[in-house]
Amino acid sequence: MNSVTVAAHGRGILLCMAAMFVFASQDGLTKHLSTVVPIPQILLVRYVFFVFLAVWITRRSGFVSALRSKRPGLQILRSLVLVAEIGLFAMTVRILPLADTHAIVAATPLIVTVLSIPMLGESVGIRRWAAVLAGFAGMLVIVRPGYTVFQPASALALLVAAMFALYIVLTRQVSRFDRSETTVLYTALCGAAVMSVIGPLYWTPPDATTWILLLAIGCTGAGGHLLFIRALEAAPASVLQPFNYTVLVWATVIGFVFFDDLPDGATILGALIIVASGLYTFYRERRRAA
Repeated sequence: MNSVTVAAHGRGILLCMAAMFVFASQDGLTKHLSTVVPIPQILLVRYVFFVFLAVWITRRSGFVSALRSKRPGLQILRSLVLVAEIGLFAMTVRILPLADTHAIVAATPLIVTVLSIPMLGESVGIRRWAAVLAGFAGMLVIVRPGYTVFQPASALALLVAAMFALYIVLTRQVSRFDRSETTVLYTALCGAAVMSVIGPLYWTPPDATTWILLLAIGCTGAGGHLLFIRALEAAPASVLQPFNYTVLVWATVIGFVFFDDLPDGATILGALIIVASGLYTFYRERRRAA
């Protein structure tokens, strides 16, 4: 690996960590705003900004060209799954601390491994199955079923992880047929179409402060995606994947500073188990690909 490649990968890693910070900030804004305005109103604003970002991304290939999909039904399905997942995530962070939510949602790569068998036709070896079981044990450490500390919102966070995993697998499926610009555009337009119908039904007139926060949540959503796109332009996803887990660190810091929430020892232990399992699963996938 030459010095130019090393420098590019380093820049990509920094951009990735910056994107994770912006996403965690967006989650903090979502947690606060979800107690002030209805969640569909928040999603409507987010998707309006997302449409502008998607149109900007397709400026090179052309908007009409990007709309041509070989699997439009699959594109619409995965886009609707993401809308539901974002809404459920907002409901979850309204109840659970940010760090706890992200600790459970960190199990998403493990669920992707399970779903990839029936949906993508992939084979999973004994080592990756062991990593999945270890990750499941980590989730049990966090949610502690049967104890008084268990919250129904923990089950909601697990559902969020499962839906996000389904979205990722569907995205992998559609990537076999469509370009990334087409996928981004369908994601934005389908989500905006749904929320333009649902959002106004729940719209409450915001005051000046709430307007600022709503605009901020739209900017952080678009800004986070833009940073991550730039990161992928500088370094391959295989290099960036481990640094996606830095969102856990940012979520913990933001949760402590703004909401006075700190994860307990069991949550930290469970998160470490899940992250280690996810990283090992990622390592095995790279080995298989090599």
